[in-house]
Amino acid sequence: MSLRVAVQMDPLETINIAGDSSFAIMLAAQARGHRLWHYEAGDLSYRDGRVTAPARPVTVQRIAGDHHRFGDPEVLDLAEDVDVVLMRQDPPFDLAYITATHLLERVQHRTLVVNDPAAVRNAPEKLFVLDYARFMPPTLVTRRLDDVRAFHAEHGEVVVKPLYGNAGSAVFHVGRKDANLAALTELFGQVWREPFMVQAFLPDVSKGDKRIVLVDGKVAGAINRLPKDGEIRSNLAAGGRADATELTAREIEICEALGPELARRGLVFVGIDVIAGHLTEINVTSPTGIVAIDRFNGTDTPALIWEAIEARLRG
Repeated sequence: MSLRVAVQMDPLETINIAGDSSFAIMLAAQARGHRLWHYEAGDLSYRDGRVTAPARPVTVQRIAGDHHRFGDPEVLDLAEDVDVVLMRQDPPFDLAYITATHLLERVQHRTLVVNDPAAVRNAPEKLFVLDYARFMPPTLVTRRLDDVRAFHAEHGEVVVKPLYGNAGSAVFHVGRKDANLAALTELFGQVWREPFMVQAFLPDVSKGDKRIVLVDGKVAGAINRLPKDGEIRSNLAAGGRADATELTAREIEICEALGPELARRGLVFVGIDVIAGHLTEINVTSPTGIVAIDRFNGTDTPALIWEAIEARLRG
């Protein structure tokens, strides 16, 4: 099965091919005989029932500094000219991101979009996870200082983070006697119109934050991300480092609870984050981590992703 694949992502020139998950998926697609085009989310247009994008055919290779070759640009009708759209642009999950999901939803009757755009829109990472509150640390979503103060008094140490951030940005640890809680709450209220999230601090974050990847609802692998000294953020983009790991019984239970619903929603490639047995996020927009997982485990997660996509197209 040779597929025509349009990849909606950030500029290829800016990626780090050593660890970029989208690049690994593109390499795997090419190895399977699929044809690739690249465009950015801002290139999407709608006119008279057609969703189009000026895209460039591309070939990729694992050579730093010479990792892609573009052909001449052409305007793709995303409902007619391609079989698959990979929605892989990085967050933030803002109105531009939401608009892209609305536009791509209009081609779903002809083209498989991965992950399903309506499901992505309805499952922001820090809100979708509330469906599985039984696995989460104590959590508050609010804009009210009184609520934050009461939560902080109850739990002593907390973590404050925006609902729609990414890569560990704007995540704050507030200690038991930290005098900055009111100012931080005020700052979040000024920067973001929406509520923010406050969670009980998990001291075992120093032992790692597991990224577990699920492909069509089944576990493909995991890594343990360790924060650098003086940090609580273990995101690789924030300077964390990856280590090999195995799943605990609790983590398997979490995956078994989530898996069927992820598959049902068309969320083919998902990364969940678990700290000390507590589920903290369900990442559906542009999950990462598969290159490190495959390096430690000798697996081939991009191949699993394409097998799942091809299976869905066969029906």
